[in-house]
Amino acid sequence: MEAVIGVLILVIVMLAIVTLVRSVRIVPQQRMDVVERLGKYKRTLSPGLNLLVPFIDSVRSKVDMREQVVSFPPQPVITSDNLVVSIDTVLYFKVVDPVRATYEI
Repeated sequence: MEAVIGVLILVIVMLAIVTLVRSVRIVPQQRMDVVERLGKYKRTLSPGLNLLVPFIDSVRSKVDMREQVVSFPPQPVITSDNLVVSIDTVLYFKVVDPVRATYEI
């Protein structure tokens, strides 16, 4: 009987620890997390310590708010006077609204 009570207490303690770990979310600087509650957008977590409702809220995406750089390989282009020119392309972008970046793009 005491073994069953010991196992039951251990299960309850483990459940409490898992619930606590899932409810606390630390978001680093330059990142914002989009939270969904049961599959629908609820809120956006800002950097710092945030609390979630465990097992109901989930982080859908982690959006990096820093400026991103995407480099493309050189592409040959024919100009209007029939010369072939190689163009290097570099794209700089920065996410301003993490909700729109997650759901609308």
